[in-house]
Amino acid sequence: MLTETKAKRIKPADKPVAAGTVTGLRLLATGTAGRGKWQLRFVSPETEKRRDMGLGSYPDVSIGQAREAANDARRLIAQGLDPLEEHERQKAQIAGSSAVPTFSESALTVHEAMKSGWTNGKHVDQWINTLATYAFPVIGHRTVDTLKASDFADVLRPIWLAKPETGRRVKQRCHAVMKWCWGRELVQGNVVDMVDTLLAKQGASARQKSHHPAMPWRQVPEFIQTKVHTGDDVTRHLLEFTILTAARSGETRGMTWGEVNLDEATWVVPAHRMKAKVTHRVPLSTRAVEILERRRQVAKHPELVFSSPRGKVLTDMAMMKFLRHHKAASDAADRVATTHGFRSSFRDWASETGVARDLAERALAHTIRNAVEAAYHRTDLLDQRRGVMEAWAAHVTGSAAGGNVMALVGRG
Repeated sequence: MLTETKAKRIKPADKPVAAGTVTGLRLLATGTAGRGKWQLRFVSPETEKRRDMGLGSYPDVSIGQAREAANDARRLIAQGLDPLEEHERQKAQIAGSSAVPTFSESALTVHEAMKSGWTNGKHVDQWINTLATYAFPVIGHRTVDTLKASDFADVLRPIWLAKPETGRRVKQRCHAVMKWCWGRELVQGNVVDMVDTLLAKQGASARQKSHHPAMPWRQVPEFIQTKVHTGDDVTRHLLEFTILTAARSGETRGMTWGEVNLDEATWVVPAHRMKAKVTHRVPLSTRAVEILERRRQVAKHPELVFSSPRGKVLTDMAMMKFLRHHKAASDAADRVATTHGFRSSFRDWASETGVARDLAERALAHTIRNAVEAAYHRTDLLDQRRGVMEAWAAHVTGSAAGGNVMALVGRG
């Protein structure tokens, strides 16, 4: 994986260096030591020819910014679009317009472009509704080239302290709109970056993330046996598979057969579907494979593993309704367990049964925050994690008490 240290040492005669986390992203040497050019090599889905896309110069464009831009391009490619051709089409569209768009017009355009990549219908609506509620009445009629950081501060100030989480979301969405405008040269920069300097600092309690209610890990087997194993429908299959793999629901709901190798009992989630934008390999337990084999028998969609009866990606609400209907116990008073909360159930089980922290964190696909530590992690420990997930499955299904975890890990 390309690090800042490696990038800073690049010399004019060096060969292109792969970025490591985005397929085709490379840093090319220039005539000056310590400087390079970012390039994304890809096969155009429109022409089926190999193309190279420039993404700016290093260090003007950082490694993180280059990866973000490359991931944006990869998402377009996944949708069957050539990012270079799409850029030209957008430039032509903008050139053909005599007026700079207003903020509301830009937001609606960004929302329309982004929503095809979202699988949560509720999030699709919330994204634009929050802007319509809080931003459009204040700046929606203004053209984007006239907006200043103080204008966005005026949008956020009434909710920044009173509704801190909502305020942060509105800010993030305003930032996404202005980033789009900046990329299309409608504005000279993203003024939302400066908004924090004009707002009061949110208190620590306001910034603290609320935890998803989780089912205590010792109660999971009974829930699975008495509520989940009593039926053979897609919601039950999806919920149990999500619990068994300790995955995020968006990862399992959008899962395709092309990501699965049943012979090797491995599921590979591509980077563009992961929160950290890094490919994640998931070792499948025997029970997880059984669920997939059952889905092969009954599923009608050619690609989606857990498709809805109408052949679409199931919403997260399908599992949430199931948990509410069956009053799934949680560690939060008067609240039922959430799908995401089962990741915490897995993490607590791992801690209390002696699973190494590194294995547990890798199973959850958590990002390593320490840059030095991350630089030394060159393997995902798939074989060792296989034993962990088999032990977790034995606990979840009630076929083991979870006390012989290390023996199973040793088989990986």
